[in-house]
Amino acid sequence: MNTASLAAPTKRDYSLIGRDSRLAVESGLAAAEWYHTDIPRKQMKELMKRSDGPAIRDTIIWLGSMTILAGLGIYFWGSWLCMPFFLAYGVLYGSASDSRWHECGHGTAFKTRWMNDAVYEIACFMIMRNPITWRWSHTRHHTDTVIVGRDPEIAVMRPPDLLRLVLNFFGILDAWHAMTDLVRNASGIVSAGEKTFIPEQEQPKVILVARIWAAIYLATIALSIYMGSILPLMIIGLPRLYGAWHHVMTGLLQHGGLADNVIDHRLNSRTVYMNPVSRFIYWNMNYHVEHHMFPMVPYHALPQLHAMTKHDLPAPNPSILSGYREMIPAFIRQLRNEDYFLKRKLPATAKPYREAFHNETLASAAE
Repeated sequence: MNTASLAAPTKRDYSLIGRDSRLAVESGLAAAEWYHTDIPRKQMKELMKRSDGPAIRDTIIWLGSMTILAGLGIYFWGSWLCMPFFLAYGVLYGSASDSRWHECGHGTAFKTRWMNDAVYEIACFMIMRNPITWRWSHTRHHTDTVIVGRDPEIAVMRPPDLLRLVLNFFGILDAWHAMTDLVRNASGIVSAGEKTFIPEQEQPKVILVARIWAAIYLATIALSIYMGSILPLMIIGLPRLYGAWHHVMTGLLQHGGLADNVIDHRLNSRTVYMNPVSRFIYWNMNYHVEHHMFPMVPYHALPQLHAMTKHDLPAPNPSILSGYREMIPAFIRQLRNEDYFLKRKLPATAKPYREAFHNETLASAAE
């Protein structure tokens, strides 16, 4: 395994208003020019063409399946037979929504804008991510991908909190923080960190959405109390917990264990081949290097983009299991040395960029 680490261990400051945020701006890492694989303009225009068809098909399958599964879960409620239906419903609610808010937030899933906006709002509610906050948060994530102090969406900080990682497979901490943010925003408070990436004119919308969502959750809880059953919460709210495992499993692979503070997505992002079911749930975000290089390419064109760029990218992990076999040991090593990271090996056909980031003299001592 090729690996790399920086010279001396340093404590990272992930605050968006802290030391590393200031250093990222001063050093030019913030809003830097990123490397992109060369693709002829005509081919790129073809790849970027938007179409309603694939997303309409997939959304009908997604929401239609949820409706059927929820109906069967309700029908068999009170019996163990309801469990497989709710477990499947939970994955579509608490995991598939993660990729849907993401793609529709980019405005690329559908050609028609209102369709993107409608699915984005629905998916944001399911995944408990304020649609205003996360639209701007994700813009920053793409501008400053895994830049410490700038990227508000770094899933695994260094040193890794392994207990947090395990708990998030059940959505526990994410949902807790989401509810905390919801209550704070509904109270009319936008945090100092949020103000660093949400434009001032958008901040009242954050508060409005939080208040609408709070009303929906309170109504669902009231209905559960009235019925003397958690069944309403099994449909709204709780699936964010019991269905979170798939989006956490796939999401950790995006950047986990890789370099930070570099401006080459080949070094800080990971492409993984996945089975068709996971690809449907994940909406092809397993082609993650490609997505970060060219975020305006629709999800349904990412396999084609991958085929056109793989000569310039690190070899994809052949499976989810393969990704975890390299990522988990990296997390464990980062407990002892937070500057450790996995070094991605470029193929001989790749174009070098910022050679120092790839230089083998930076490689850590052999294990």
